[in-house]
Amino acid sequence: MAGPPDCVMRRRLVLSALSSAATLALGTHGSSAQHISAPQKMTQKQAEYQDEPKGGILMCGTCTLFIPPAECKVVEGYVAITGWCNAFDLAD
Repeated sequence: MAGPPDCVMRRRLVLSALSSAATLALGTHGSSAQHISAPQKMTQKQAEYQDEPKGGILMCGTCTLFIPPAECKVVEGYVAITGWCNAFDLAD
């Protein structure tokens, strides 16, 4: 019995090469992404964080950096919705 026609062999070879190239590309991308670190958050002391609002509406709940229910994009740790810090950015 004869082997597969040349076109089938070529197709298998091309698919194998594409699969290998994709594996290499994903492997290289994944390893370079591991070297990128997330930006460090400020400590509450550095941000001069306080649990009480500063003035009427100046509080974490009205800040663009607040992540409900109790986190912040730039300050580490628990952040009260009624808190305030020097990174405050009032939402428009």
